[in-house]
Amino acid sequence: MRLPEWFRVELPTGEAMARYRSTTSAVSDNALHTVCEEAHCPNIHECWGRGTATFMVAGKECTRGCRFCAVETLRAPAAPDSHEPRHLADAIAAMGLSYAVITVVNRDDLLDGGASHYRACLDAVHARMPYVGLELLCSDLAGNEAALAELLDGAPLQVFAHNVETVERLTSEVRDPRASFAQSLRILEAAKELQPGLVTKSSIMLGMGESGAELEEAFRALRDVGVELLTLGQYLAPGSGYHPVREFIPPERFEALAQQAKALGFRAVASGPLVRSSYRAESLLAAARGEPVEAGLQVIA
Repeated sequence: MRLPEWFRVELPTGEAMARYRSTTSAVSDNALHTVCEEAHCPNIHECWGRGTATFMVAGKECTRGCRFCAVETLRAPAAPDSHEPRHLADAIAAMGLSYAVITVVNRDDLLDGGASHYRACLDAVHARMPYVGLELLCSDLAGNEAALAELLDGAPLQVFAHNVETVERLTSEVRDPRASFAQSLRILEAAKELQPGLVTKSSIMLGMGESGAELEEAFRALRDVGVELLTLGQYLAPGSGYHPVREFIPPERFEALAQQAKALGFRAVASGPLVRSSYRAESLLAAARGEPVEAGLQVIA
């Protein structure tokens, strides 16, 4: 399917290109992985040109094989790199970030789902730079709430995110069989129960065949478990072997859905064709707090 005109993106030039190269170096020099690269994000030039990146820890291979995701699948990936927390802290310090998003691969091969490694990464960054705001885009930890409790106990986190990805009906068609809409809701609910002051966040991809009624049902389900931040973006298939794009959603529909979600009680919603779950994450949190939001991001708060 040919992309609509609203998917045109500008490549960085001048100072933005210099920041893009600096970000590339920070990632490469510290042997880190980013979801920007592994998931073929269309915003990589913009975000790296702004000096930001979303780091992906615990390896670059995932134990699950979701039909929307370009990250490589392995049943038994290598053990998490014990040096990764330090390298992550080094990269974030070199980039001069004030807010960082750390995402993870599913590690169903590990007893705690990777939770202890995720926590080590958070602690290393916080110890080096206690002023840096941290957001974790976490797996469902295979429903292991004890591991979640250890991960979140005293964690230096502003936002705990976990994506339901799509509406309930399409979950079995789109996501790995080990994932479920109910399990994703529960991990978000449990996070809020464990740490009531922690902001929770989720994301839904559009254009996979969902209906308006199903989206509203998903919005309500997320609100029922206390989720406060929501992102909505257009699904783009990474290749021919993935779940197909059923529809390209126009920008005005994204705006209407954001208004609908906000009316249901979300504190802030980022919605648009190119929006991804970690896109300008610091601005979405700022909007939820009633703070000024940088230009160029469609946020309903």
